[in-house]
Amino acid sequence: MATSGTYVTEVPLKGTAEKHYKRWKSESHLFPDTIGHHIQNVTVHEGEWDSHGVVKTWNYTLDGKQEVYKDKRELDDENKTVTARGLEGHVMENFKVCDIVIQFIPKTGDSCVGKITLIWEKRNDEVPEPSSFMKLVKSMVADMEEHVHKS
Repeated sequence: MATSGTYVTEVPLKGTAEKHYKRWKSESHLFPDTIGHHIQNVTVHEGEWDSHGVVKTWNYTLDGKQEVYKDKRELDDENKTVTARGLEGHVMENFKVCDIVIQFIPKTGDSCVGKITLIWEKRNDEVPEPSSFMKLVKSMVADMEEHVHKS
């Protein structure tokens, strides 16, 4: 049986949980302009930008390589959580499951924490764990901070 696992990390952020959640929920079309060093393009295939169940394709750079990730979004407004369930793309060639869960947790004042959970299951045991993919997602959340805080 192939190995599975979960990575969890937190990123302290300036700006309210509401602002960060809004950016990740409904403003991902801004990602190429704000964090273009990570995300070059985002395309909607089914649904609307901010709708539960929207299917998007992300063109991104990982370890200097151009890659693609197609996901289906689940949105939890009450808990300010965006879940991206991996459907297709480079990472899905090696993983049966690659789900990204980002929750924005309010803190005192004008700050919050971005809690990132990556749930994964390898297709076979020869595949390395997705630690570089997790680093990418963590960098995206951290690098978006300045743009969200200014908005």
